[in-house]
Amino acid sequence: MADTLNDTGDRYEIVEEGQTVYADYRKTPERLYIDYVFSPVSLRGTGASGRLMAAVAAQARADNLKITPICGYAAAWLRRSHEFRDLLA
Repeated sequence: MADTLNDTGDRYEIVEEGQTVYADYRKTPERLYIDYVFSPVSLRGTGASGRLMAAVAAQARADNLKITPICGYAAAWLRRSHEFRDLLA
């Protein structure tokens, strides 16, 4: 299970099993650009990146931001998400 979402100012992070899963991002007043999503090899296939994306999308919604995914994973995740698809810019 993930810890809470940490925002470093240019990266969102969660820690799972002692390892960091992260999304590099940039923001404008109306938009969140997700440049890159990373998960350690040992966490791939566990849903860790999806949990990160859900937390990032929930934060974007709370901040009233649309999301422009640059990262292919982030784009695919948002297109598949019923809950957060409306945030896709």
